[in-house]
Amino acid sequence: MSDRHIPRHDSGKRIRSRSSQAMLGLLDTTVYFVMPLAILLVLRFLVFGLFIIPSGSMENTLMVGDRIITWNVNINAQTLKRGDVVVFADDAHWLSVQDIESAANATHGFGYNNGEEHLVKRLIGMPGDVVASQGNGAPVTVNGKAIDESSYLKPGVQPSDQAFSVTVPNDSIFVMGDNRSNSADSRFHMNDGNSGCVRISSVTGVGLAVFWPISDWSLLNSGRSAFESAGL
Repeated sequence: MSDRHIPRHDSGKRIRSRSSQAMLGLLDTTVYFVMPLAILLVLRFLVFGLFIIPSGSMENTLMVGDRIITWNVNINAQTLKRGDVVVFADDAHWLSVQDIESAANATHGFGYNNGEEHLVKRLIGMPGDVVASQGNGAPVTVNGKAIDESSYLKPGVQPSDQAFSVTVPNDSIFVMGDNRSNSADSRFHMNDGNSGCVRISSVTGVGLAVFWPISDWSLLNSGRSAFESAGL
């Protein structure tokens, strides 16, 4: 009887083969699960924002409890448009004004620093625009052109119940809530040193859509048409 000799390197090949298969399996797991998650995180924190609406200052466009998604990339005077729904950091401390609107007017943002409050309003005036109203039901005008805001104003609410006129600074925008009777917007901060306007550098996102609840699902870009129809 002769002994059968199995070369050591054959066994080594089998061991290395199993090890390689394990490594390939781990690599597959990384590619199929970890990489997509990493991409989603990058998109979430650098490209998109998610916010919960806690107040009625933008009714009926945004209702209390609505979840919205915002576009956070390349926000500047060239990409912003009149009629956009914008989210901005409360750098001017509007939320300290308690006698006009509750401090709950700030949106709650996922992924932002704790304690950093945000607000959501509609962009009415761009840098250099003259935004005005005679109040008492008169329309808001931009550069002398009356804006038909009926497509987004809360039904029964006047465009502005108070008269005002402001020239928007070059680095800022003029904003108003769609629920004009319950919105502490640019009109109420004319003496803040920036004519009640929000600096573009404070804008963190432009509203894309309401995504929750499903019953409120809607796109948020329709407001631009009101200004385009006025020739702006």
